[in-house]
Amino acid sequence: MQQDAIGAGSAGLFSRQLLPLTVFTLTYLAASSLVVVWRGNAEFLLYIAVMLVLILAVVRVHRNVKLSAALLWGMSVWGLAHMAGGLVPIPEGWPVEAGSHVLYSLWLIPDRLKYDHVVHAYGFGMTTWLCWQALREAIASRGGAVTPTLGLMILSATAGMGFGALNELIEFAATLLIPETNVGGYLNTGWDLVANLVGSTAAVVLIWLHGRRGHSGQQSRQ
Repeated sequence: MQQDAIGAGSAGLFSRQLLPLTVFTLTYLAASSLVVVWRGNAEFLLYIAVMLVLILAVVRVHRNVKLSAALLWGMSVWGLAHMAGGLVPIPEGWPVEAGSHVLYSLWLIPDRLKYDHVVHAYGFGMTTWLCWQALREAIASRGGAVTPTLGLMILSATAGMGFGALNELIEFAATLLIPETNVGGYLNTGWDLVANLVGSTAAVVLIWLHGRRGHSGQQSRQ
């Protein structure tokens, strides 16, 4: 009985609708893995392993919550941005931090905004949106009213930032396990957390505005 349920969940995940997403994600992961092995980049081997665990976690959540296609695509694009950040080289002479010539070290605005900050804000904004969808489903399944209230938005943003803090712990573990990494120091960690806060806050504001617009539309039809 339980195996039948799991099988049904797998069929839903790899449905025709999500097949392009699956192919897209597996393609860039396979390409990234080949580049990592070819370069002998131990740090990114760890990150790819973590990504695979996270993908399985999202799959598990999707089976129970039925995450929106837009969110699933957004999470996959985040994964691609992460892979590109550590593997795509940038030309000499471009503004970088710490002399590492990959996208993650690129200053988009010198000494103000890095590619890394944008990926953090975007990614943990997506994570906050995932937390909201899971929370909304949990409330709805118990017969509760599902509206993006201030309390639920704070809870979703806090959950998103909590996952961002977990990411920093993984990066800290990488610095202990691997002699040379491009993680950065304490200041980098602080700005990463600020970027996570910005992304999570932006996500809940957009969710709240969308929910308010939908509620106003329902009232106007009544």
